[in-house]
Amino acid sequence: MNINKDPELKTFFQELRKQDEQLIIPPFPEVEKKSRSIWWIPAGIAATLLLGAFFLPLEKSAEPTAPEVLIITLEEGPNQELQFHIQETNEMDIWESPTASLLTEY
Repeated sequence: MNINKDPELKTFFQELRKQDEQLIIPPFPEVEKKSRSIWWIPAGIAATLLLGAFFLPLEKSAEPTAPEVLIITLEEGPNQELQFHIQETNEMDIWESPTASLLTEY
């Protein structure tokens, strides 16, 4: 439907336009811009990384030492007493298997 062909519609919309021209529109209040910069998050991450790199000890490139071996043996002493013998060493060459005594005694 065309407005130009219907005079009633044309007058109706002209009246609406006149009413709209008389309306007083209040000014929209401006919003104050708050400083919402979150610059402190990247700065905190950078500071943490710097402090971590500064305070963490660096690994030394020394030769790895052989782990200390603790050998505990149970031996029968005089009067059929059981005695523990504890030896510390860096080598496993003196270790004897728990079943080795079966080969020698039986």
